[in-house]
Amino acid sequence: MTASATEGPITEGDQGRRIIVMIGAPGAGKGTQAERLSEILGLPHVSTGKLFRAAVRSDGDLGTQVRSYVEAGSLVPDEIAVRVVDHRVHEPDAAAGAILDGFPRTRHQAVALDEMLARTGDIVAAALYVEVTTDKLVDRLAGRRICTLDDQHVYHVVAMPPRREGTCDIDGAPLRQRPDDQPGTLRKRLERQLAPMFEVVDHYTESGRLFPVRGDSAADEVTDELLRALAASERIA
Repeated sequence: MTASATEGPITEGDQGRRIIVMIGAPGAGKGTQAERLSEILGLPHVSTGKLFRAAVRSDGDLGTQVRSYVEAGSLVPDEIAVRVVDHRVHEPDAAAGAILDGFPRTRHQAVALDEMLARTGDIVAAALYVEVTTDKLVDRLAGRRICTLDDQHVYHVVAMPPRREGTCDIDGAPLRQRPDDQPGTLRKRLERQLAPMFEVVDHYTESGRLFPVRGDSAADEVTDELLRALAASERIA
């Protein structure tokens, strides 16, 4: 991984708060790229999936609300999701900004995010769209294997195989393929998930803040392209 397109961590005194949105379909690699950019730019990687899991474990009012939806197997409503993100991006480590991964998922959430940031004089500096073809997404997701003890231990039969086939490197538990990672099921699931994602893409295209990058190259190449996209976003800001 290189950092040739940036001068290192961004501080509040350099350019003010820098809110970056990562957009991409499941399997596009946006989570991995968000972690890489977080390390290079010195901005926290804010994953809404992790935020919701942390909220479920908390005792506060917001955590109770999130828990009620998660335990019922329902989607967390937009207004609660916005509150969770709002709280997170105003923690001390996000004083210079943050990289949002998993939010916004719909145009309505994108508008709500803009309104939330506007209250503190902030905007989304760049929406980085990691583009991958549907065929490639199916190949990637169909090869995914998950630990039966901890679903945060994820492998791939080609890109990131375990040291011992079918066994988790971390706890030795058997690995499994999720039922919805079967190719036929995957295509149907992607059809449902891509429609709202394209609405988010349209939202940031209309505001001139979308920066698409091909995501089917090697991970280091994608990272470099994203850094170049960020440098371009600064020139037109």
